[in-house]
Amino acid sequence: MTIEECYNTLGGNYKNALSRLMNDNLIKRFILKFPADKSYENMVAAMEAHDADVAFREAHTLKGVSRNLAFDQLDSSVSEITELLRAGDLESAAKLLPRVTADYELVIGTLAKL
Repeated sequence: MTIEECYNTLGGNYKNALSRLMNDNLIKRFILKFPADKSYENMVAAMEAHDADVAFREAHTLKGVSRNLAFDQLDSSVSEITELLRAGDLESAAKLLPRVTADYELVIGTLAKL
């Protein structure tokens, strides 16, 4: 799978990533570090513990990483949950968690194929 195919599969913006990171080797270097980021797991754990403040910080971090790597689909879903958590609305955020989880798992699964 090429880097561009990877981005197409995971709902990302290859051209945006290429404009930021300049070549496929550098893009690959950074995106392969994404699975080691624990923001998603920490966000889920904080939501389960009903800690909106920590959940918000972790969601905000995940949003930033997703945006910087041009993972647009994940960025979009995590942006929505981030704003709900910013407002302390854990109930509404929990309803969006399955979508964020699906987008996150798509990214992780696709990256595993590189």
